[in-house]
Amino acid sequence: MSTSEKAQELTCGVLTEKREAMVETQIRKRGLEDERVLRAMASVPRHEFLPAGLQNRAYEDLPLPIGGGQTISQPYIVALMTAALRLDATKRVLEIGTGCGYQTAVLSLLSREVHSVEYRAELASAAGQRLQRLGYANVHVHCGDGSKGLSEFAPYEAILVAAAAPAVPPPLLEQLADAGRMIVPIGTEELQQLLLVTRHGSEYSYEHRESCRFVPLLGRHGWKEWESL
Repeated sequence: MSTSEKAQELTCGVLTEKREAMVETQIRKRGLEDERVLRAMASVPRHEFLPAGLQNRAYEDLPLPIGGGQTISQPYIVALMTAALRLDATKRVLEIGTGCGYQTAVLSLLSREVHSVEYRAELASAAGQRLQRLGYANVHVHCGDGSKGLSEFAPYEAILVAAAAPAVPPPLLEQLADAGRMIVPIGTEELQQLLLVTRHGSEYSYEHRESCRFVPLLGRHGWKEWESL
């Protein structure tokens, strides 16, 4: 084994240890005990979704910038939102806000299929290539206005919105399957609260969860309206 190969193996080992520690100290010890979610979080290499200069900070307990004013979410929030959806291998998931694709990868390990919508073309393209390279084959990344959902593949048994909205976008309510669950940050542009929405036929129930802070949801039903929409 060459020196460079030994160095690479050592680096991979260190990162694996950091990832396992992240799951135990940042997630499990905060009370999240869904073993399927914990295994998924331990499996996905968060460092692969970050710019090279930030990969050594991948397993810290905080969001990190990925460029274009966007961030990769804090690991605990990723796990918390994922667990709220109660996923299994039969469910089709809609994710709004692909970003770098990290949350997408976690969702893909726990569901049948993930459709993810990203507003920014450059992020959508990079995330799609990254997810394909890393082997997440049941993921489909789309570029568009995520606040409108993705009606062509609806209904969805689970919807995760990874950007802050002033209110739940009506198209997402319509595209949620009966008995489906949606988790979405709702509030001001500066501070939000996670809202869990469950559909019961033509009715919906709402449960307020933890406070959080996400980048704004762009689009017709988000914080920004653009002439092109």
